Amino acid sequence: MLPVSFALSAPEVAASVVVFYDEDKVLVADKLLDSAAQALVSDLLQKDDFKGSSGKTATYKMALKDKIITVVVAGIGKTSDLTPLALQKIGASIIGALQSGQETTAVVAPLGAGGSIEYAANDMAAGALLKGYRFDKYITKERPDVKKPKLSSLVFLVNDKKAAEVCFEKTSAFVRAVYLARTLQNEPSNILNPETYAEKIKEVFAKLPVSVKVLGEKDMKKLGMGALLGVGQGSAVESQMVVMEYRGSKTNDAPIALVGKGVTFDTGGISIKPAANMEDMKWDMGGSAVVVATLQMLAEQKSPFHVVGVVGLVENMPSGTAQRPGDIVTSMSGQTIEVLNTDAEGRLVLSDALWYAQETFKPKTVIDFATLTGAIVVALGDLTAGLFSNNDKLAEALFAASNDANEPIWRFPLNEEYNKDMNSPIADMRNIGSGRGAGSITAAQFLQRFIQKDVAWAHIDIAGVTASKNGKDLAPKGATGFGVHLMERFFAAYSSSQS
Repeated sequence: MLPVSFALSAPEVAASVVVFYDEDKVLVADKLLDSAAQALVSDLLQKDDFKGSSGKTATYKMALKDKIITVVVAGIGKTSDLTPLALQKIGASIIGALQSGQETTAVVAPLGAGGSIEYAANDMAAGALLKGYRFDKYITKERPDVKKPKLSSLVFLVNDKKAAEVCFEKTSAFVRAVYLARTLQNEPSNILNPETYAEKIKEVFAKLPVSVKVLGEKDMKKLGMGALLGVGQGSAVESQMVVMEYRGSKTNDAPIALVGKGVTFDTGGISIKPAANMEDMKWDMGGSAVVVATLQMLAEQKSPFHVVGVVGLVENMPSGTAQRPGDIVTSMSGQTIEVLNTDAEGRLVLSDALWYAQETFKPKTVIDFATLTGAIVVALGDLTAGLFSNNDKLAEALFAASNDANEPIWRFPLNEEYNKDMNSPIADMRNIGSGRGAGSITAAQFLQRFIQKDVAWAHIDIAGVTASKNGKDLAPKGATGFGVHLMERFFAAYSSSQS
């Protein structure tokens, strides 16, 4: 992660300076540029017809204090529109301009936007770091299309250095969590399989106050987890369930349980997927990555809450031992499932993970994340996740958090008519609906059958948003870590409501 710091004055070694220009053609440069340099930059911007639109940048080379520096001008739009999210996006635009250059250090002029310069600096730093994430560990030679950025230090000028640093402690914990989720998601499946993933999780929490318990196949068989085990029985790698528990100061409260689907690679099993784009199925563990990353974030932020995370880690492979269409399995809950399509495997994994979380920890609230259905991509594309819930208050809290995080979700219906479609004539239920329609809803109805009485539950289907082919405002191409920011905002609001 790029080192970010805060200072009261610009360091002499800065090779780049970042200043701001709004739609009223006002240049915010503070003490970074003298009056002559400010006049020159303003003239250049006018000549280039730079509008000052938010997210746009212009870059100039000029002499300043006997040396040549790079001046990056970032458009900020209207100052009245500078919300935390807008500031994050400005930070993202800044890092894009800086990473394309050869300078190693950059200093950013203060931008209070009518509020705290310290908070504004943190928002911009978060946006810069989120957009600046890179996954290039397997690239051994530098190429013109994949140049490693030279930037090694980003300094924000503030009025209160200590206040900015205290604020950044939580900001950086959130950003590290997003980085963790993205890196877990981006790892190839020959590196990250259920066994190595479980070991990685233990490494993540080795120095944090989070207990980790790993259940192997023998443990899960004793518990009756036939649904999860059936998915992984075609793989040469053992399935795992990893249980994480963080106890904040409110440790006596019933925990909030986070449950994640962790299919480290999904071929579809015997109901095999088409070859085209199958490589994307390394991202089918995106829900589990959100859960792991959220637990890391809460522990680093010293959250007061009692939170547990349960992730089912499996590899869905075709082989002579693989689960077959028509098989009937018995879940940990005792309910039987007719498996009509082995590519509808995520719900099988979650059924046992959800039940285990409820039986073991007795939570009042359960939220699960899963790249569950292609149908949600048809409905919402790659911009919005699907939300399903049995509790209006929980759904509203998640919706508000999603707006604050710029991680949009949209609620879908659940009702008995959809639920009946999951009935099987020879088992308690089947794992797919009767037709092509409402696939995301019937999948959620399947999961709801494993939610116990009086438990507030939400299911978030992130199949369309867990990765991006073209990049997002705050994420480069590849894994997005969608869901971590949503959880950061959810717990921040939850904390305020409990205080």
